[in-house]
Amino acid sequence: MMLTEVTAVPAAALPVFQFRDHLRLGTGFTDTGLEDGLLETYLRAAIAAVEAWTGKALIARSFVYEASCWTGASAQALPVAPVQEITALTLVDADGAETLLDAGRYGVVRDTHRPELAGKGALLPSIPTGGVARITLQAGFGASWTEVPADLAHAVLLLAAYYHEYRYEARMGAARIPYGVSSLISSWRPIRLGGRDVR
Repeated sequence: MMLTEVTAVPAAALPVFQFRDHLRLGTGFTDTGLEDGLLETYLRAAIAAVEAWTGKALIARSFVYEASCWTGASAQALPVAPVQEITALTLVDADGAETLLDAGRYGVVRDTHRPELAGKGALLPSIPTGGVARITLQAGFGASWTEVPADLAHAVLLLAAYYHEYRYEARMGAARIPYGVSSLISSWRPIRLGGRDVR
């Protein structure tokens, strides 16, 4: 099973100006815009880390999820939330032949932590032997930064500032979550029950 990001977070959606203010950079320093590319890099790294830790897409964009088997006969848990729409469900056989399913046969069960692909009035279609089901979906809280929940948005700024502060010490992407960030994202993280993640 594999989740692939199809479209990246657009630069226009990144809170570069808020991040400048958060870092308290002097106006003379920031007016040139020379640091914007670097600030964007830290923001993207922080967004990716927060999304990985929480299983949430902060900014809406397109993903493709491929599954070789269903987790349930009538519903398939999706690895990212919140899911706004499932735009396509395609069955791909072992030879690569694709069958696009009618949208009336499935739908999305919206859930903040554990959305699902569900069959409408029936079981999910069988996945061909040796093949996969390819689910194309739109996930994220919204297209703009203002739609990201405040605690997650602040966690991104804190983490990006942490990356900025320790930029010469190769700490970017470290597995350890800084305490302030950990506190902010704690209610959004998956809960493990019976040895598996429950989002």
